[in-house]
Amino acid sequence: MKTRYLLSIDQGTTSSRAVVFSVDGKPVACVHEEFTQHYPDNGWVEHDPADIWRTVLSTCKQALAQLQLCAADIIAIGITNQRETTLVWDRATGEPLYNAIVWQDRRTTAYCESLYSEHTEALITAKTGLLLDPYFSASKIRWILDQVPGARARAERGELAFGTVDTFLLWKLTQGQVHRTDATNASRTMLFNIHSQQWDDELLQLFDIPASMLPEVLDSSADFGMTAAELLGGAIPVYGMAGDQQAALFGHACFEQGMAKSTYGTGCFLMLNTGDLPLKSANRLLTTVAYRLNGQVTYAIEGSIFMAGATMQWIVEGLKLLRHAGESEAMVKDVPLDHGVFLVPSFTGLGAPYWDPNARGAILGLTRDSGISTIVAAALQSVGYQTKDLQKAMERDGLRPKVLRVDGGMVKNNWVLSFLADILGAVVERPQIIETTALGAAYLAGLHAGVYHSTSELAAMWHCERRFEPSICTEQRNHLYAQWQHAVAQVRL
Repeated sequence: MKTRYLLSIDQGTTSSRAVVFSVDGKPVACVHEEFTQHYPDNGWVEHDPADIWRTVLSTCKQALAQLQLCAADIIAIGITNQRETTLVWDRATGEPLYNAIVWQDRRTTAYCESLYSEHTEALITAKTGLLLDPYFSASKIRWILDQVPGARARAERGELAFGTVDTFLLWKLTQGQVHRTDATNASRTMLFNIHSQQWDDELLQLFDIPASMLPEVLDSSADFGMTAAELLGGAIPVYGMAGDQQAALFGHACFEQGMAKSTYGTGCFLMLNTGDLPLKSANRLLTTVAYRLNGQVTYAIEGSIFMAGATMQWIVEGLKLLRHAGESEAMVKDVPLDHGVFLVPSFTGLGAPYWDPNARGAILGLTRDSGISTIVAAALQSVGYQTKDLQKAMERDGLRPKVLRVDGGMVKNNWVLSFLADILGAVVERPQIIETTALGAAYLAGLHAGVYHSTSELAAMWHCERRFEPSICTEQRNHLYAQWQHAVAQVRL
């Protein structure tokens, strides 16, 4: 019998990736393509929807071609995506009304501030688990409806569709036949009630968004539809869908309450499984849907950091201190941890637990002894310090992960993970397969296809490649972190 595979579409903030997995969870082909970031104004971040679709289709075709596979060799497709990024398009033509407004975008800060009251934020948090912030999709949708001529009237007539990137890709893959999302992506829009698992009429009214724009919400492992045959040489079912951080949690097999993962991609996202309880944070962390299987919801607490890999991208492309991020480990290997320089990468504001959209980046503590290697080390350490911010917030909520499973491009760097273990005072585990986000989407697709029969079966497939344990004392850890907190306070003045 011919070997068959699962195909993951991993559509990220700076690139699109297609990964073919064997049924035992091994990546056997991987293709990625970067695309252009657009910054039309201060704090604005956009993507051309045509770039998103072009790179997704191209990487899928190349991944299949690498192994000389045809559509019949693929059991099912799983989609995972940059979350909160917002698209609105014409239902008849499929043409977007405007560029995709990226999750990092802060253009709706003033609007969110104008809407703010303790009652309004309490209402939003109670229903969605989120905070009133430009990060989420709701205010971005409203901006498009208000700023694109004729958009609101067209939306009221039912002519427009909204989607996060997963929904947009599904629409394109099915050539406009299917308008669906999953519960994890819906939970990041600020329009979805995570308790009733329904779009919320009161929130739609608050943001003045017609319900007709919204996609149908399914489980994360479900029948999302069939791809149009001409795209990949045959129709393939789409059976899995989850936002990238939830997919990573799933790929890490964090199925038990208290298990946690942290992903270091463009941003950094620490997510802890809270089981069937949507625990409310008292420390400005987010309550979100981790995944929904067979109608049963598993929840998580999440802390979101906007700049992780993106900080290194700035070091490479903006400051040109490195030719590529992979050079950083060798450059900083002899830099002491307490070199005194702190880079606070609040280029698009600060995420959890601060939620300060007006903070801006800074490098502090420079002396004549400071050089390129010190600044690069400070950039890498900023990721660990920000993760510490999230860990401390979770601790105050009574949730302290003792072991952290990690993934994302930055985790190839042993120096980064060694520092992460030191500053957290926790064990950090790097898996054998670091394409964890794509793997989670493949697992979700495989579950619905019957390739896998339970999450316990998937848990047995997770294997650690290397453990990093703390090597500094509590006193040094606390001293370093106190200096970081002082640096953050400077950019929030």
